[in-house]
Amino acid sequence: MLNGKCALVTGSVDGLGRAIADALAGAGANVILNGLCDEQQGRAEAETLARHHGVEAVFDPADLRDRAEIERMVTDATQRFGSVDVLVNNAVVRHFSPIEAFDPADWEESINVNLTAAFHLVRLTVPGMKKSGWGRIINQASYYGRRGAENRIDYVTTKTALIGMMRAIAIETAGTGITCNAVCPGSVGTPAILKRIEGIADEQARPFDEVAREYATARNPMGRFVAMESIGTLVAFLCSKAGDDVNGTVLPVDGGWLAV
Repeated sequence: MLNGKCALVTGSVDGLGRAIADALAGAGANVILNGLCDEQQGRAEAETLARHHGVEAVFDPADLRDRAEIERMVTDATQRFGSVDVLVNNAVVRHFSPIEAFDPADWEESINVNLTAAFHLVRLTVPGMKKSGWGRIINQASYYGRRGAENRIDYVTTKTALIGMMRAIAIETAGTGITCNAVCPGSVGTPAILKRIEGIADEQARPFDEVAREYATARNPMGRFVAMESIGTLVAFLCSKAGDDVNGTVLPVDGGWLAV
């Protein structure tokens, strides 16, 4: 399905990004993993992906807070693969604080990683997509791109903005062979979420499993976390022939959270 195409997934050495990269590699795409981790770990993840799916996979440690690093990553990808055909803006940082105590440095980091990096990556990859007459851009938004939440102003703001960015891109590139959509996961049991639950459990002196079950149930009528593989499969679908006419759309995968 994606044989010969190149997919760049930001924030993809573990968690949800890794599941998306795995789904795209499973569909035949060569994959660029990205994340701030030990380079040996990143290369090992890429080697595992390549070996498992019989594709080419590389790790790029570009720091998405740095525009020059973003530009360098896209240049390297283009030189190696010819173009970036699938872009998944998945990388995210989040901070928890009431607005009056929110550290301005944390705000700027969230804006740079969650939003500005996505802008630069689209800006840099769209020309190649237009030239080939095909491209897929997926902005990883969130349930919190559809509603507010306390003590999460950076996350709510940037995830909401990614949906607006998606709509603008979808209209601007319509008719070029490029589609742009936003995926809005509900509560997924990523390492970051599990770490947060661990902190809550420690703070309340309660068993981790009990707090995790309570946390998931409050955010999913099905009473569990959304499977990361479900998100990866949806992204792969958007990159398939069947996804040709899905454009400018917000796609929730939340187990019915928005229906409550």
